Amino acid sequence: MTAVCFSGFTRIAPFLFVVLASVTQAQGYDATPEGQALIKEMVTKYGYDQGKVEVLLSQATRIDRILESISRPAEKTLTWHEYRKIFIKPERVERGVAFLKEYDEAFARAESEFGVPATVIAAIIGVETWYGNYTGNYRVMDALATLAFDYPPRSRFFRSELVQYLLMTREQGFDPLHIKGSYAGAMGYGQFIASSYRNFAIDFDDDGVADILSNPVDAIGSVANYFSAHHWREGEPVAERLEDHLPMDSPLLTRELKPKLTVADYRAAGLGPMLARGDDALARAIMLQGSDGPELWLTYHNFYVITRYNHSHLYAMAVFQLADELNKHRNPDRW
Repeated sequence: MTAVCFSGFTRIAPFLFVVLASVTQAQGYDATPEGQALIKEMVTKYGYDQGKVEVLLSQATRIDRILESISRPAEKTLTWHEYRKIFIKPERVERGVAFLKEYDEAFARAESEFGVPATVIAAIIGVETWYGNYTGNYRVMDALATLAFDYPPRSRFFRSELVQYLLMTREQGFDPLHIKGSYAGAMGYGQFIASSYRNFAIDFDDDGVADILSNPVDAIGSVANYFSAHHWREGEPVAERLEDHLPMDSPLLTRELKPKLTVADYRAAGLGPMLARGDDALARAIMLQGSDGPELWLTYHNFYVITRYNHSHLYAMAVFQLADELNKHRNPDRW
């Protein structure tokens, strides 16, 4: 899911949400104090018709399965070996190569305008939705209302996303009760949450609507725009595997996703050889549990940019490796 991390949420046993949550909407979310506060905000701050917001909240349904799903994200429960098997498989690569070919013009233009490789854009869409085939089965209105009003650990965040969703659907002319997405309210080919949709989705085919829900061209341009806005550096590497190993308590294995050490720090520790990067280039080493044992990777700025889409180094590594496979199969003569 995009453009945001759900893997850092507090993990609480699903049944506790039932205890902690507000009393389920016997009369609808519009009748709860939290719902009334949101209605007032939409009317006074954003000029919504009160009756319209009341109807939307009254028709939003709490879904307990969403509360269960968000408590156990794959990025927190799987090893790299297990996670990789989900996303790096021949059929996903084959479909990705076909997707790149089908929308070659849009990918070429996105790469030219935003400096983001076509294979990275395609890999995001491939990891998120299998190139648009699986965009989610939950009504986004239900998902966001459930999490905004019945998920205390992140209710503030999802309440904000619910507001953003209502604004986004009004701006794009979409029916708020019609759109479907993930259990966390992510939408379309690239699984943008509502705030990301409003900030980064673009009308890439000039038809007057920024539609990443059903328009792959807009989705391609929007993913590229997202990466550009988060400072993707054209032509720079993403990550490389090192033959060395480090103990898990090594100070060279930092916890933060953002790289704080430099290539010089890793070279001074005897790691390498590395890509031709300057000593002052920021880098972060990560240890992953691969199929044949531990894997040491050195990741760079562009790897961190991928984690702005989903705050997980497993996710970023899956995107990086899928993009690499797409590149190999798309341009076999170069390998």
